[in-house]
Amino acid sequence: MIVRFGYVAMSTRVKNASPSKTMTYKSFSQLADRPAALRRLEHVAAENLHNTLRLLKHNRAYDIKVYRFSSKMIPLATHGELMDWNPWPALQADFKAIGDYVKKEDMRVSFHPDHFTVLSTPRPEVLASSIRDLDYHIMMLDAMGLNARSKNNIHIGGAYGDKPSAAERFKENVLQLPNKIRQRLTFENDDKTFNALETLAVCEELQMPMVLDIHHQSVNHEGEDPASLWPRIQSTWQTAYAQADSSASDPLPPKIHASSPKSITDPRSHADHVDVGPLLDFLRKIAPITDRIDVMIEAKLKDGALFNLMEDLALYSAEGVRILNEASVEILT
Repeated sequence: MIVRFGYVAMSTRVKNASPSKTMTYKSFSQLADRPAALRRLEHVAAENLHNTLRLLKHNRAYDIKVYRFSSKMIPLATHGELMDWNPWPALQADFKAIGDYVKKEDMRVSFHPDHFTVLSTPRPEVLASSIRDLDYHIMMLDAMGLNARSKNNIHIGGAYGDKPSAAERFKENVLQLPNKIRQRLTFENDDKTFNALETLAVCEELQMPMVLDIHHQSVNHEGEDPASLWPRIQSTWQTAYAQADSSASDPLPPKIHASSPKSITDPRSHADHVDVGPLLDFLRKIAPITDRIDVMIEAKLKDGALFNLMEDLALYSAEGVRILNEASVEILT
């Protein structure tokens, strides 16, 4: 089984390369010249996009093919008071440069919209805001010229005192989404509300891919071994591929998220690094039935955690782990 590792948004190795510099609405509203204030926002966004391209080039240098973009590339992009602002013409060339590089280097990129993007909500105004946020992410991917293989990963959301009803509401809202949004979605189990079994049931019914977070599963479960769910989780990716990506010659591998608890007293927060033991144990269990898998590292030290994990995995070279490059391994069976 080939395993590729990626990381989230920020680099701890590349200096002064934040892809999510921002401006508060309070600061924006204090600028008397609104057109000049909008140009300031576009300047900050252009800097974020420039830094994103720098990070992609850093990734290429270290064989990192899996990467999650920051959702905050364009400051205040979905703010209710800025609905008349169209930043896309000014940023078109910057977005295109990112997309061209992603395609040239055959990278797998994604977004993870923020926690306020909730499709299980009973409140119409929250649902409308959530759909607006998803549409914003689609617009960024479209501006990059990237197709539906680039996904937006979200959680099911809150239970609102009645988890079965929330799950039904979530499914109904997903089915009513425009196809351009729905075909890019993946769903992830969370650490407090919808566990892996519950999220998997939703994904199977909707015939959409599930991203298994093994850290979340370790703190929110029904006693199951996560590897026991893998055949069904893997099938959600195969079903989605058959529906949407069958024209592609290279199906997307399933993706999982990996992180480790910060401490015994704070098991839900993410540690700086990833503990190699539980992750390797999971990968070994699923290797006999899986050809390829991509692992998004959600540790606090970002790419630094990835490099540290690769060093740890190299210690198992005599135990069925073959290092392929600086961000990929093969788990031998």
